[in-house]
Amino acid sequence: MPTPPGLHARRAALRLLDAVLRRGETLDQAFSAATSDVRKPEDRALARAIGTEVLRWLVDLDALIDSATAKTLPHDAKARTVLRIMLAQWLRLDTPPHAVIATGLPLLAGGPRRLAHGVFSTLTKRPASLPAAPTLPEQVAERWGERAATIAAGLAEPPPLDLTLRDPAETAHWTNQLGADSLAPGHLRLPRGAAVETLAGFAEGAWWVQDLAASLPVRLLGPGEGRHALDLCAAPGGKTLQLAAAGWQVTALDISKRRLDLVKQNCKRTGLGASTIRADALKWEPKHRFDAILLDAPCTATGTCRRHPEVLHRIGARQFEEMAELQTALLARAAEWLKPGGVLVYAVCSLEREEGEEQASQVTLDPLPVLAEELPQGLAPSAEGWLRTDPAMLDDVGGLDGFFIARWRKG
Repeated sequence: MPTPPGLHARRAALRLLDAVLRRGETLDQAFSAATSDVRKPEDRALARAIGTEVLRWLVDLDALIDSATAKTLPHDAKARTVLRIMLAQWLRLDTPPHAVIATGLPLLAGGPRRLAHGVFSTLTKRPASLPAAPTLPEQVAERWGERAATIAAGLAEPPPLDLTLRDPAETAHWTNQLGADSLAPGHLRLPRGAAVETLAGFAEGAWWVQDLAASLPVRLLGPGEGRHALDLCAAPGGKTLQLAAAGWQVTALDISKRRLDLVKQNCKRTGLGASTIRADALKWEPKHRFDAILLDAPCTATGTCRRHPEVLHRIGARQFEEMAELQTALLARAAEWLKPGGVLVYAVCSLEREEGEEQASQVTLDPLPVLAEELPQGLAPSAEGWLRTDPAMLDDVGGLDGFFIARWRKG
């Protein structure tokens, strides 16, 4: 019997989900191995899309499966994962049921194909549906409390593609050239699904991919005018590029050689310069003090759940404790390396108070509150002068990642 078209993509999606849900890998970590035998770029993209939608709607997909089975399938049963894949294609990717069955049941060769067929057929005959917003895992909803329902509403759709321009003065030009929207000078927003390398401006380094929220920390440092800035934990380099484009003399430090190589590649493509240093920030000592330090600290990255929904299922209390301890130590180091009058910006792409507000409240430098006029329209600082974003904000224009940002000046 010939292999159904698209089966390779579904097998890759199955491997991808197994790596995330059973081994605790991220989508990015698992993707290369999961798609190693998938030749067509469009099939690799489909495998990623299926995996992402399953993880985004996992709680709701499981509820549908459980509603159509007399005996509950184990959470890690292969038949359950295949049914998740089948339902995500039908309910989220608009794949016709006959195509879902043709490419789903072969994944259970030698297994309970009749069971999967029966469950899927039952749900298509009802017909089944998903809620307006994904249901969060119980522990996540408890952790986010009153914010949970609002944040969940921002997770219903994958995010658009955001670009940061090397020269903000060219915003109007590139908005027209790429048919993009812009929410701030130097920012472009395109519909998701664009092949980045094929877009005008990529080869000449006119822009780089960066979520709007991720661009805000550097915007709060203003023009460099030749002064010295340290980008701690710099990889993959979007903020390093921003600093260099804004006229800062940048030192980009990261502990990972592989990730630091990405910084160098991005600098080469855009023609922007930075001094790169591979070192552990907890052991490294600079030769001079800095006018500005950006600490985009390692974190649980729960704020990226729009594009990385696996964080909803693989991050727990142990990771929060480990990251908070590291963040406290990095903040203390960064404060030592500022010149008098120097500015420190702390940022995390996390929705957790332990990594945001609780960290900021411990800093003893002079607060330098974020001002509303420094932010894109629709965003506002907190009473403390900090900035907290979440995926439901700016939802009428495509949303943004969850970030916490705070700023201080050294007296």
